[in-house]
Amino acid sequence: MRIDPDSRALGGFSTFLTFVALNLLYILVCLPIVTIGAATSALYEVTIRYSDDESGRPLKDFFPAFRANFGRATVLMLCLLLPAALLGFSSVFWFAYPALFAGVAGVVAVIGAVYLFAAFLYAMAQVAYLTGPVRQTLKNSLLLPAAEPVRTLGVLVIPVTAVALTILFPPVAILIATIGFSVGAYATAFLFRSVFARHEV
Repeated sequence: MRIDPDSRALGGFSTFLTFVALNLLYILVCLPIVTIGAATSALYEVTIRYSDDESGRPLKDFFPAFRANFGRATVLMLCLLLPAALLGFSSVFWFAYPALFAGVAGVVAVIGAVYLFAAFLYAMAQVAYLTGPVRQTLKNSLLLPAAEPVRTLGVLVIPVTAVALTILFPPVAILIATIGFSVGAYATAFLFRSVFARHEV
């Protein structure tokens, strides 16, 4: 029996293993917490390249992208993801109180947290795709969710669905830990490329 190394089935299996390895690498690099921004921008960089006619080498290109993006990605993470997390935690505080004003404050906090999280994802994608200064990238990131509501919804659907499914069906966490982040980044890469092409940010 001969195995053709160029067969479609073997190529698909090789790609699957690459995305599994990329997913595990991303999770590992995110563990120090402060590296989440740089790791996310690196993941977006290699998946955006791969979404463009399968160019680039996702695994080999990850750490060079991580090192190159570390400074800008970390600053933007502190500007966007940290406030989003604080708003998320504050919403839990407000929802714990039965008063009407507390419920309204909780809803406002959730909306703010989701908006800033979307802005963070746009920021990481810009760091991956473009070479603009931090200030301009931050400005673009805060404007893009409002300018592109439909595509922003598409960008948010994947992480929100992953979290919801993990809460409802805990075994889904195994799938997320295996391919969830890498495949999710690859899927959103097409949306990011579309947004950047439209606005030329």
